[in-house]
Amino acid sequence: MQKIFDEVSSLDKRCYEEFALSEDILMEHAANGMASFIKNNFALGLKIIIVCGNGNNGADGLALGRLLYGSYDVKIYYVKEPKSKMALLQQKRVKALKIPKCQELTDCDVLVDAIVGTGFSGKFSEDISKIIQEMNSLKACKIACDIPSGYQFYADTTLTMGALKKSMFLDMHKDFVGKVKVLDLGVTRSVYEKETNWNLLDLQDLNLPSRDKKDSHKGTYGHLALACGEKSGASILSALAALRFGAGLVTLVGYESEIVPHSIMYSHYLPKTTTAIACGMGLGNEFSKVEMDKFLDNNYPLVIDADIFTDKPHRGHVPILLEILKRKNLVLTPHAKEFVAVLKQTNLADIDVVELQANRFKYVELFSQKFPNATLLLKGANVIIAKDKEFFINPHGTAVLAKGGSGDVLSGLIGALLAQGYSSLEATKTASLAHAKLALSYKGANFSLTPDDLIAEIYNL
Repeated sequence: MQKIFDEVSSLDKRCYEEFALSEDILMEHAANGMASFIKNNFALGLKIIIVCGNGNNGADGLALGRLLYGSYDVKIYYVKEPKSKMALLQQKRVKALKIPKCQELTDCDVLVDAIVGTGFSGKFSEDISKIIQEMNSLKACKIACDIPSGYQFYADTTLTMGALKKSMFLDMHKDFVGKVKVLDLGVTRSVYEKETNWNLLDLQDLNLPSRDKKDSHKGTYGHLALACGEKSGASILSALAALRFGAGLVTLVGYESEIVPHSIMYSHYLPKTTTAIACGMGLGNEFSKVEMDKFLDNNYPLVIDADIFTDKPHRGHVPILLEILKRKNLVLTPHAKEFVAVLKQTNLADIDVVELQANRFKYVELFSQKFPNATLLLKGANVIIAKDKEFFINPHGTAVLAKGGSGDVLSGLIGALLAQGYSSLEATKTASLAHAKLALSYKGANFSLTPDDLIAEIYNL
């Protein structure tokens, strides 16, 4: 698990004031980190173009050019002439070495984007936008210095300075950052970083269920009951995923006649041995208000998804989300459109999906502040998980999962862990990481995965 920050200027300032490190020292370490990465991954003598802006991000690029010059065919392309104090200093050093300027952008082996960093806000001029478009079209391995400039440059790798930044993990930025590597700035990350409520999940954080107790039986591992609604296939997928993910017993609860897989039980009543429940997947209008109230009239851990978030009445009764949010052991798993509906129903915000996607962290924090007992999993290219004042990002999602039914499998995974006694937060983090790992392990064409493939892959976790 790694820490994530809104900004790092305060962390840099701490280095200056508490550790007696100068801005120049931090920049030299940043440049050394980039140079080491390039030397470890690219053969000596290759052609490298470093595209520099006029501020400190450009200064980082100039320092990098100085460190690589002599070992590589280095050229500097100036988007603008240096302006900041550090950029002017680094240019002086570059000129002393007579590192050549690049008058035009051409194909190269390595292209480094050092136009602007995290301090930039606003829009690029038309000229700079055209330069970035040209950079994107070049044949080269593309490296971003700190962040991809304006999140318009498509980097294969982003070498970020000091610590991870939240902006890198907005869904809309995922295609731009590529692989992310954090570089130390004169002190180790453990010293440079301070406490934060936001963390990045690693696949190593996966906390899978285990069966170490020999004296056990099916009831030992929990009983998940799922509401089986109008589109029963969704709840069946959830049930199969839950059974495969360790739940000892899984029952679909419905009020119509259903044919279900032999490994799944079906009942018109909530089993007395239930340890967790799940609701919403394919629910539709199958349940009356009386039936839904009866299903939810308990204190079992609950995971909700899909139709529970709709703001449309079910058979004449008002949405039940506000009542559900009073529960103490609850997991919500909306996608962006569903979360917009949640925010509206809870009077937190009346926004559209575009606004949400640009400010995902803000609205997740807003929700968690009002509902600290609920665990939220906001689906997306980068999944956000939140409970009270703890926030986590799972960056391991993939477009392979963009298929109907994938979310139903995720709900089943969470439900299985809730049934087995996991806390709501731990169940959500573990299920989300497992879900991502299942997709990453899929060997077929990236468009061909089905929910059944995900469930089958659980076998190999």
